[in-house]
Amino acid sequence: MVKSREELTNKIMIAKVEKGLTWKQVADALGQSKEWTTAACLGQMQMSKEQAEIVGKLFDLSEEGIAWLQTAPYKELIHEEFGDGIMSAIDFTLNVEREENPAGDRVKMIWS
Repeated sequence: MVKSREELTNKIMIAKVEKGLTWKQVADALGQSKEWTTAACLGQMQMSKEQAEIVGKLFDLSEEGIAWLQTAPYKELIHEEFGDGIMSAIDFTLNVEREENPAGDRVKMIWS
């Protein structure tokens, strides 16, 4: 029985390491970006039923775990702050890239 989203995230991380999966491999299975996939698997985004079932198979999750993947973490906060409505990300993208630097490579995050 999965009692919390945190417990599910822990199970996903353990399974990811045990199976030797990368976020890119999981993203490819979902047909999503690695950025979106990582956020969704770690509880920051809501998955569709189909996406949750794919992730469930990859990480050997229970039906409860698959259900947790379909919850909307930000929807509660948005509803509390703004009332009944929607947060649109229609024109939003996030890319994570490596930027070479003589002092050590840097993480380049592009939010647009």
